[in-house]
Amino acid sequence: MQSRGSSNRLSSSSSSRFQSRIFTLMLCMLATMASFYVAGRLWQDAENRVYVVKELDRRVEQGNTAISVDDTLKIIDCREKQKRLDALQLELDKARQGGFIARHFTVKGGSGNKKRLLAVVGIITRFGRKKNRDAIRRAWMSTGAALKKLEDEKGIIIRFVIGRSPNKGDRLEKEIEQENKQTNDIIILKDHVETLEELSNKPKLFFIHAAEHWDAEFYVKVNDDIYVNIDSLGTVLANHLDTPRVYIGCMKSGEVFTEQTNRWYEPDWWKFGDAKSYFRHASGEMYAISRALAHFILINRSILRSYAHDDVSVGSWFIGLDVKHAKEGKFCCSQRSSGAVCAAA
Repeated sequence: MQSRGSSNRLSSSSSSRFQSRIFTLMLCMLATMASFYVAGRLWQDAENRVYVVKELDRRVEQGNTAISVDDTLKIIDCREKQKRLDALQLELDKARQGGFIARHFTVKGGSGNKKRLLAVVGIITRFGRKKNRDAIRRAWMSTGAALKKLEDEKGIIIRFVIGRSPNKGDRLEKEIEQENKQTNDIIILKDHVETLEELSNKPKLFFIHAAEHWDAEFYVKVNDDIYVNIDSLGTVLANHLDTPRVYIGCMKSGEVFTEQTNRWYEPDWWKFGDAKSYFRHASGEMYAISRALAHFILINRSILRSYAHDDVSVGSWFIGLDVKHAKEGKFCCSQRSSGAVCAAA
């Protein structure tokens, strides 16, 4: 009996000690959690407190020895808003560098803002084609004072468009630079290299350059073996002024060539349905796009895909947009018709 009572007292004592340890452990955990909470709050408020102290010191130096609670809250709120503005400015700068925001510009003259131009015409040319350029200057483009008069009276700017030589600074580049010094009618695209592989990308760079430098209703691409009736061109374009998003040209489909040995081979032939014909697009000899579409290209330049041919590339950019495809027979340069805007040489 005595030994049984003795064992009961031992077990009771052990149970009490065990419960005491659990209680102690729980207190430690609660104390630790409380410490973390307090430290977090102190860390969170530290920056604002430092700012308030600096502001208080500044006011003391100015003779204002007190700062109210309202002033303190306003100061903190202003700082938070400034942080958000700084963050938004960084995002805006990144977007602008990536080409997602158009640059704002205003065309000004001596007596105020100039009237928006009707069109900027880019004649796509290459090295070794000076005879073509001279023929166009004599036939319909004009030079010098006559070219300036065309810009002032009809609101149409015309420029040849060429890139750089694969061998930078070689004889071909020097000849073009010398020619441009005499005529002042050539756009030299610094980011374009005149190679067969880059040919289809050239009109996109022209539209980007033109939209950045001139504010016009339309931007027109023409090949350097095409003769253009400027008066007829102006009339056709004027008929589309009420359509903000319009793509004008001699609309066609065209065959997709899948053989690599073919001159018109399309590496991405498998993307075009039955691989037999392209979607409807304007013929590459001559086409025009409205101001809104030129700025669409300007803003989205980095994500617009180019295919083997420039006319297919431009057509692909607009096929999924709310754009009017204006089938204009007068832009069919190979078909001689009454009132035609252009004719193939």
